[in-house]
Amino acid sequence: MAVAKRRTTSHPKSRSRAKPGARGGGAFFHIEVRPRREFKTFRTQDVGKKGGIERVAGKRGSGSWDTQKWLISKEHAHREGRRLVADSADARKVLKTLGSAPTHLNGDRFKAKDRPNVPERRKPTQAMRRARTSNIRKAQAARRKTVR
Repeated sequence: MAVAKRRTTSHPKSRSRAKPGARGGGAFFHIEVRPRREFKTFRTQDVGKKGGIERVAGKRGSGSWDTQKWLISKEHAHREGRRLVADSADARKVLKTLGSAPTHLNGDRFKAKDRPNVPERRKPTQAMRRARTSNIRKAQAARRKTVR
């Protein structure tokens, strides 16, 4: 007759791995904007210079993409108490575009609201107008160079 082996109660209940950024040993601060469960697959995009700031985009079951979290290098920001303070212009820009100030969860993880949704009646915004005119000027300058 075989005797079933039992695991002793001294073993931990959960052997799952820690969430990224939960222990605080990584190279990035994680600013979660939307819950991970909303998405099926993920892709990271470098924003600006390589290795500084990254955007983690998630793909929903419907096929639409959205920002799940921002990764800010520890060289571009630091923690003061429960707040995240930007050290570079790029990090300041990302923190400014968020809908709320990032609040500390644990380790290197923070939580914030995404940028506010601008209603269609308020578009184009001043920033959109400036970007459009500068893009038109760039295109015209490039065209002048190729014509000559």
